[in-house]
Formats: sequence, C-alpha cells, structure tokens
Amino acid sequence: MHMDGKTCIGERRSDQSPSIPILANETCSVNNGGCDSRCHDVFSGVHCSCPMGFMLQADRKTCKDIDECRVNNGGCDHYCRNSVGSFECGCKKGYKLLINEKGCQDIDECSINKGGCKFGCTNVPAGFECTCPTGYKLHWNRKDCIELIKCASSGPPSHSSLACSRNGKKDTCSLTCSSKTLLHSDSDSSYIFSCGTPAVRPGINSKQNTSHHCIETMVLPIKQKASFKLKDSRCDLLVRGRTSRVEENTRHGNAPATCTDCQLTYINLKCDSSWKARSRSLRSTINKKITRISLELEAEVKVDDATANCGISCLHQRLERKIKSILKSLRKSINQERFVIRLASIEYEVIQRGTAGRERGENCLPGQQRMWGKCASCPPGTYYHGQMDQCQPCPQGTYQEKEGQLLCDLCPGADANGPAGASNLSACGGQCSPGQFSTSGYKPCQSCSRGMYQPDTGRTQCISCGGGINTRHEGATSFQDCETKVQCSPGHYYNTTLHRCIRCLIGFYQPEFRQNFCIACPGNSSTDFDGSTSIAQCKNRHCGGELGDYTGFLESPNYPGNYPSNVECTWNISPPAKRKILLVVPEIFLPSEDECGDLLVMRKNASPSSITTYETCQTYERPIAFTARSRKLWVHFKSNEVNSARGFQVPYVTYDEDYEQLVEDIVRDGRLYSSENHQEILKDKKLIKAFFEVLAHPQNYFKYTEKHKEMLPRSFIKLLRSKVIAFLRPYK
Repeated sequence: MHMDGKTCIGERRSDQSPSIPILANETCSVNNGGCDSRCHDVFSGVHCSCPMGFMLQADRKTCKDIDECRVNNGGCDHYCRNSVGSFECGCKKGYKLLINEKGCQDIDECSINKGGCKFGCTNVPAGFECTCPTGYKLHWNRKDCIELIKCASSGPPSHSSLACSRNGKKDTCSLTCSSKTLLHSDSDSSYIFSCGTPAVRPGINSKQNTSHHCIETMVLPIKQKASFKLKDSRCDLLVRGRTSRVEENTRHGNAPATCTDCQLTYINLKCDSSWKARSRSLRSTINKKITRISLELEAEVKVDDATANCGISCLHQRLERKIKSILKSLRKSINQERFVIRLASIEYEVIQRGTAGRERGENCLPGQQRMWGKCASCPPGTYYHGQMDQCQPCPQGTYQEKEGQLLCDLCPGADANGPAGASNLSACGGQCSPGQFSTSGYKPCQSCSRGMYQPDTGRTQCISCGGGINTRHEGATSFQDCETKVQCSPGHYYNTTLHRCIRCLIGFYQPEFRQNFCIACPGNSSTDFDGSTSIAQCKNRHCGGELGDYTGFLESPNYPGNYPSNVECTWNISPPAKRKILLVVPEIFLPSEDECGDLLVMRKNASPSSITTYETCQTYERPIAFTARSRKLWVHFKSNEVNSARGFQVPYVTYDEDYEQLVEDIVRDGRLYSSENHQEILKDKKLIKAFFEVLAHPQNYFKYTEKHKEMLPRSFIKLLRSKVIAFLRPYK
C-alpha cells in the first residue's frame, strides 16, 4: 500500500495488462491470494489458474465457466449440454453414445419391427431400405410393396421428353424434366444428371391371376445408349435463357421431333472432361480438353395405341426407330453446342466451348451458391435457381430430400399441397394418418378395422394383431392397443402364438410395456443377460489388437460405459526400433473382491513367468505413470461372468531409448503425483498429450513452457525444467 492509503504498488509482470497491478508481497496463504481457484506463489506475488473447463478473466483472479457447447456444438453429433466446468454429449432416441463420448451410433432400424417394412428390411449407413419380392416394387412410402402387374400408378409420373428440331443446318435438342431429377457433381469438370426411374423387368409367375391388359403393360422398355466426344470443350451446366431454341424453331414452322408420346421413363447423362496429353509433334504445343458425354435412356410403348394393324411389337419397332433418329439429331446438336437441359422453364447448357473458367457463382459447382465467401450446396428443402443464382425453397406441393439439386420433386397424391421448403416426403399433405390406410396411401382413407393397427402415415395396409386378438377400437395405431391376455413388462415381448410374455434374448432389449418385438443392439454390441430393458445395457465387446507406432491407448470394451461380463482382451504393443514404452493409468475401476475376478495385467509375453510390468484387480483413482520393463508388452484383461464396471483407458507413448534415463527419472519422482494439480494432468486427455510430447521428445518442453504458460501448473514446469536441463546440459 502506498503511503497515500489508496494506491497499490509493486512489480508488474511483462505478460499482464498495465491496468492490473501485481503486488510483490501477495501470498497464497492469505485469502488464497484472491484467486477463485488455484493459487501459485511466484517471485512477483501470486499467479492464479483455473481448472479445465474454466477461463481466467481479465482481472487475473476470477474463473469463468467455458460454455463448450457454443463452439461447434462441443463436437457432439446430436445434443450438447453445458455443465459447470465441463459439458456432456447426448444422443437422440434410437442412438447410442460412442466410446469417444461425442459421436452417436445409429441403431439398426431394421431391428425395430423390421423398420416398419412390409416385406424385407436392409440396414444402410444413416438409415434403412425396405425391399420387395420378385413381381413387386416399393411403394412411394418406401415401406409397402405393390404388384408390378397392377395398372394403377403408385406415384407421380416422371414427365420427361427429348425434343429435337432443325432450322436450316442447325439442330437443337432439349431434355425436359419436371420431377425425379438427380444431379451429382463433385468437380468442375464432370457431372451426372438423371431424370426418372430405371425400369425393372419383373419375373411374372404364370400362376398369378392377372388380366391380359395389365400383363401387356409389362413389355420390356426400349433401352438405348449413345456416346459423344468433343474437343476443346468442358462440362459445365450454365444457365442459357428462359426462351427455348426449340420453341423459337417451332414458331418459325419447324415442328420438333419429340419423344413425349413414347413415355420416356428414364434418362441418365454423364459428362466428363479431361486434359488431352500434349502431342510429341512440335506442331502441337497446347493441351486441350476432351469432353465425353454418355447417354442412357429408356422408353415404354403406349399400350393404348395398339391396334389390329399395329400391335405391341409393331409399336415397339416404331418407337425404337424414332429414338435412333432423335439420337442422330442429338449428336449434331451437341457438336453445334445446341443441347440444353430444361428444368422449370430454365435452360442449362450441357457443355461450354473453350477452356475458360466459369463465370457463374464465382466457380461454384452446379447446385451451389456462394455464402460468406465459400461455395455451399443448396440444403434439403431447397433447389438451385439458375437465373437467380441462389438457392430457393421448394414450392408448395414439392419436396427435396437431397442437397445440391436443380429441381424439387412433385409430391405424390392428387391433392398433395405440402408446405414450401419441404425436405422429405412425409411433409407432403394428403397422406393417411396413423390408424388409417388406402390403396394409394392418400386420402380418402379408411380406419383400420378391429384386430388391426397401423403406426405409420401413408400406408396401404394395416397390421394384424395376430393370434385372433382384437383391438379396443377401430383405427388403432399401435400393438399396445391390441387386447392381449397378459401385459408384458419391459425386457419382454408378447408371443401371439403362445399368448404369453417371452424374455428378450441376449443381444436384444425392449424399453416399453406391451410390445410384440425386441430391439437388436446396435453394431457389434450385446447385452450381458436376457431380458434387457435399455440400450444402455448394450455393450461393445470389441477390444484388443496389435499396437505400435509412437502413441495410442488401451481401453476396456464399451468404455466409458461399463465393460461387459465374461470378456477377454489381449493387446500387443510393439514399438519401432530403438524406442521404449511409457504408459499412464489415469484411473481404473474394477469391482473390489477377494478372488480378483476381473484382472488387468501387463507382461513381456503371455507366459505367466515372464517379466510383469503392471497388474491389478482393484479400483485406483490416483494416476500412475511407468515404463515397461521389456521392449515389447503383452496386455491382457478379463472379466468374469457376473462382474461389470467402468474399466479403464490407458494411453501409452513410445520414446527414444536415448532418453530412458530422463524418462525414468521423471516418472519415478514422487513429486509428479504429490499434488492434485499434477494428478489432473495425468487424468486430462489434452494435458496428457502435452505431457507425452515432452516425455517422448524432451525438446518439446520449451514449446509448452513458452507458448502454453496457462496450460500446465508452474510447479509441474519447474519439476520438468530441472530434470530436462540437467539431462541436456552435457550437450550444450
């Protein structure tokens, strides 16, 4: 205190703000030095520091909680919940938190009542797909199966056409699509554009009772392929204008040769540009781009056009000739740069002459717009509007499930008028509600009769309760509405044949009452016992393996969750030449019992008589670091048939054997474990990484002492400094 009784004087540290005086006579022994958390006595007074998850404020005294969820959602896949000094990730229903405590693993939807599929269910990354037997195809709701021989349409047709016209010596062709388009573009020199759905020839069973007319509609579609090659050009979808050259030619009396009357059902166009290698000839000194276009199309004959003079076979031949004629005109139009794709009255040029860079969107790919200086694909629920050069919400009555598309798909159903910006089919209006059905999945709908139920929207059938069981009312939406003889508790399912509750098998669980199925555990996880009631009881049993290189970790299966019972794991650590192994056991949780049912052991090899480095069957919450007593290490963990606990995660690092004396000196010094600050380093994943870098490569000590002063406690740095300097001094 200055003699004026108001001012504090003292030596100011160079790394502190001038407005914050540091008193040389401050001490941690008085009021903790004014620090919120940890206080360290230094030559200039005191130094405050904060535990992980807190940030030291400008006054250099106060610690404030860091909200990790504000930045990139804390790295969590789904939910991030901030807590005092930390945060935790959570997953949506139907997902399980991975061992990294951030990622979420999808449960196999097919394990939950076949995903609601009528016939078969196949699990795929990030979802599932329903399958149908031969002679059937998937309904638009992607769950029901409908017979291919039925004449009624199951969804909106893909109105597409390929039209060509001639004006003098110029041929102009346009490909028009109104729905079911798909664009894939992963570079500025190639793209794939498709329209419609490829036809599948079903296997027709002769015993099926079908009408002649419907069988006739099953005639094989006409499939044609064509390829084109152009020089000094590039693949690029650029907007031309609203007025079509085909329309201009039509107004001038040139009727286009279209394929609209032949039910063009599928078109796939692939464009790819590559540089032509420079010729060895001295005349050719400039590289040129070669563009290759491949086209596949399918068309169906209109059966209603069949007559006595020209039946199905005759119409098929006519259509084939017409398509071949159009492809000839298409080849000419491509060579003349007069081939466009028309989507919602906007025309996109398929190729560009020359090799100059694109102008639209500042080099963004088709289906992208520039946002904050970067190219971003139009998200689901939107499409790229070529003339506006930006993403627009899907209009009412349409939807788009994929990103980076040029058009939205039409909603199925006669009165479909879903909201604008719909990103999935379920947003389209007019679908039958749960507890209802119709032949198309759309209104008008019927309620499920007694003894039937339907939990989904837009379905074509209801599901039977089975076993002669009735429902309490019509329009039931769940098996829980079925009047079973007994009410099954979680961990069980109702067997409609035996009319009793059956325990879920090992590897399955059921969290709800009154269900008729159990859910399979995700991935390679399983349960310890039958009758499980929660996904939390599904445990990953994968463990063990061959390890080496410079760093890694060993962890009990299902960590940080409880490891499963009756499991065995074996790891072999084989470091590179002239390197040795250092391990840290931050903490380990094993059941406390006299018989050591669960055991972790580290030895030179599998032989019980080999040199043992570490062995325990108890819980230890105090960390310890140690070096392997052998160049290679065999690690084995086993649990008995009833035990389960959190287990362990043991990081390891290999270090140069020239530093063996230094590393041994550090890890055997009791001061490394004497304070809580030092123990926190050995338990913190970020700090242990820094600790390992220093131990494996002592020269990294200077990086952490100079650039990360707030990262490690001063006492820890002081401990390392004396040992590192003493070790390196002979080399100065």
